[in-house]
Amino acid sequence: MILLVDKVEKSFGARTLFSGATLQINAGERYALVGPNGAGKTTMLKIIMGIDSPDAGNVTFAKDANVGYLEQEMSLASDVSIICEVMDAAVEIKAMGERAELLQQKIAEAGERGDVSKNLLDEYGHVQDRFERMGGYELESNARQILSGLGFKPSDFDKPCSEFSGGWQMRIALAKLFLRHPDVLLLDEPTNHLDLESVQWLRGFISAYEGAVLIVSHDRAFMDACVDHVAALENRRITTYTGNYSSYLKQREDNLEQMRAKRAAQEREIAHMQVFVDKFRYKPTKAAQAQERMRRIEQIKSELVILPEGHKHVHFKFPDPPRSGDMVIKLEDFAKRYDEKTLYEHADLTLYRGDRVALVGPNGAGKSTLLKLLLGKEAPSEGTRELGVNVGVAYYAQHQLEGLNESHTVLQEIDSVAPTWTVPQQRSLLGAFLFAGDDVEKRVGVLSGGERARLALAKMLVAPEALLCLDEPTNHLDIDSVDMLEEALKNFPGTIVLISHDEHLVRSVANRVVDIRDGKMTVYDGDYEYYLFKREDLAQRSAAEANGGGAVSVKRDKPQAENASASAPQREGKKTKEQKRAEAAARAELNRRLKGTKDRLKKVEADLEVMRARYDELMALMASEELYADQDKFSAALSEYNGLKQELPLLEDEWLELSTTIEEETARGLS
Repeated sequence: MILLVDKVEKSFGARTLFSGATLQINAGERYALVGPNGAGKTTMLKIIMGIDSPDAGNVTFAKDANVGYLEQEMSLASDVSIICEVMDAAVEIKAMGERAELLQQKIAEAGERGDVSKNLLDEYGHVQDRFERMGGYELESNARQILSGLGFKPSDFDKPCSEFSGGWQMRIALAKLFLRHPDVLLLDEPTNHLDLESVQWLRGFISAYEGAVLIVSHDRAFMDACVDHVAALENRRITTYTGNYSSYLKQREDNLEQMRAKRAAQEREIAHMQVFVDKFRYKPTKAAQAQERMRRIEQIKSELVILPEGHKHVHFKFPDPPRSGDMVIKLEDFAKRYDEKTLYEHADLTLYRGDRVALVGPNGAGKSTLLKLLLGKEAPSEGTRELGVNVGVAYYAQHQLEGLNESHTVLQEIDSVAPTWTVPQQRSLLGAFLFAGDDVEKRVGVLSGGERARLALAKMLVAPEALLCLDEPTNHLDIDSVDMLEEALKNFPGTIVLISHDEHLVRSVANRVVDIRDGKMTVYDGDYEYYLFKREDLAQRSAAEANGGGAVSVKRDKPQAENASASAPQREGKKTKEQKRAEAAARAELNRRLKGTKDRLKKVEADLEVMRARYDELMALMASEELYADQDKFSAALSEYNGLKQELPLLEDEWLELSTTIEEETARGLS
């Protein structure tokens, strides 16, 4: 036993978080602490660390065990370089090294006197062994290896901590913790602020960690890869399961079936005896038997199986965005440079309606920059950005949380973006984002990080745009909230661009992957599994070339300007010349047949753009007081406005009909 949580109780006012919660962790075991939103996972970690105190019960560590704790949020204002900050954190290791040197000196002095004691030698051997196991001799190289694994470049190591943003400072805190190599490692959402590749490195690190680990995380793929036990906070107690997170879900469901069956049997027995009591309790000859059954009923009620709270699954049909053209956004022959640093050069990217694109690659490669280029928040150094017809852009990132009005209630905040909705409609939306009952009356200022994130997502999806750009949307969300977001994104009919460290979400949502690394951008027209398959295949071919296996032709996936919205890769065998000629002829015939329709669509799109721009100008003009002073100008503007108001819907209907015709004919012609 290295950690024992024994019968811990904790309440906040009338709300009880834990009652008799018990958990024992042994050396080398890796636990995930899971539970529904608000169950008290972070509070439990703080009680274990001694930051918070329990109302009853106690927490015990093994003798001489040192503990490391990573909180969800922290910051470093240090002007010390990253490498020094990390190495300075290894105080236990350095103290162990100093103790070893002192003992070595004492042994040398005792050796000169000829009276070296066995106790002195034993202590030196113990200290030396522990110093070596904790990586004392490789302290700096270990620090550099950990920082590299967490996404830092060697050129970053000598920069001061204060230069880095909050997300990077969390990584520095992780590095400090890992270098210390504590006997017990407590991690609260360690994958927040990491990219996918850093999460994969962290999995390997945790899986090989020699000490005990207790993790709070919403990342299912991460927990599946690196935990061997699950401690579930349910019904104010802790239930432990052996295996990873997926194994826990299966065991929990099996246990629930047994508990439901036992509960049903208890309720049947109570009902059966209650009938006897109701019938004979006042009959003298049966009174004793009725009293006995009443005592039995009370006993069964005291032993009733308490079923865990079910996970919240609220379904809500989000409004569809305005229907866009087939082409949603195009970045053509673009470049992006910052001083002497070039992120992109002669790159092309076209996204289509229905694309759900995951941007992947190491930190600093340019994922967030590409997202900002798509959003129009940054301009390319060269090249063009073109939005498709009827395309608006919505953006979600962590800083969106700062835009919430602290004095509003949750319901008022939603009302600010959905004023025409009824209160029941607004409550239904908030229910889908796990705000139930009185939760909607909470002030924004008292919401947790996860609650703020859910509220900001709800505001964005009230009236979604055709293009959603999401930068780490799962940070601070629990598993139920991630499930809700996953369902919303999978059913979203527009276009999504996603940066996320949550592999489960990426696997579930993405149907295209853009890999950004080493100054190159490669588009994979398939899901995340296909991307991994292609990456592995490329790595194997490169390894074969490096090992002298002869020249290997490697064909990289490239951005496609046609049919780029395909959600699955083409894996056909080699085609004959006859097949290629037949396909080319079919494409030529399709293009000939659709030429008139496409030409008309192009003309309609151009007219729509001009008319919408003029409509917006007239709207702004008619809001001006000066216009009302000139009756002739006002009448002309009003007449033109009324005309456009009638013409625009007709033209939009024609555009929709033409677009649908082209899509259907193309699908039939290429099938």
